[in-house]
Amino acid sequence: MHHKPVLLIVAHGSRDPRHAATVHALVARVRSMRPDLRVVTGFLDFNVPSVGGVLKSLAADGVREVVAQPLLLTRAFHAKADIPAVLREAPRGMRVRQAEVLGPSPLLVSALERRLYEAGLDPADKSSTGVVLASAGSSDAEAIAVIADIAREWWRTGWCAVRPAFASARLPRTEDAVRELRAQGCERIAVAPYVLAPGFLPDRIARGAADADVLADVLGPAPEVARVLLDRYTEALRSVPVAVGA
Repeated sequence: MHHKPVLLIVAHGSRDPRHAATVHALVARVRSMRPDLRVVTGFLDFNVPSVGGVLKSLAADGVREVVAQPLLLTRAFHAKADIPAVLREAPRGMRVRQAEVLGPSPLLVSALERRLYEAGLDPADKSSTGVVLASAGSSDAEAIAVIADIAREWWRTGWCAVRPAFASARLPRTEDAVRELRAQGCERIAVAPYVLAPGFLPDRIARGAADADVLADVLGPAPEVARVLLDRYTEALRSVPVAVGA
């Protein structure tokens, strides 16, 4: 394929400067893994460039094919509603495909585990450690069910227990899950934030982890995240465009 569709990474955006810095670090890793691919970033809110602005400048550059990759772990409101709405405003003659969200994926679970070990958890202690799988939270029932599934599957790989927790929209909170795992008798408690970038909700997760033994870092530019992202790009090339700019 002579002209590969451009990969447009669609990030949420945040007033927190760590958010954009983490997105750019992830994009840099994606570029290093696929130097043949043009990778650009657009933000839905708070940061520039906006998704619409990026699509316009790509069109001005003669780009006709774009794969938009939502930087999201679950199929909640953004993936279902506002991202498709922005993509439908694509310039005339541009074909845009929306890739699937990143999760769930076994690679992301590997990244969660990598972050726990980087934070000082000993792999030998896995069976006596209870893990809080802490996500941002959502009012979307489908997104919540997926988090529960991930926790159940991950627990089967040999942890003392794995419990989901949510920073918003839903209970339990991280601190409640930490307390429940202590009561359940796990020797050590680790909190694994199932979030991509730092910000308001990840900070809330961190505060909720005060009584845990280990707090992992956000997934951020983990190599596994970059790999999932590129897999979703490849899958999207086989899908029908969500938008053909009129």
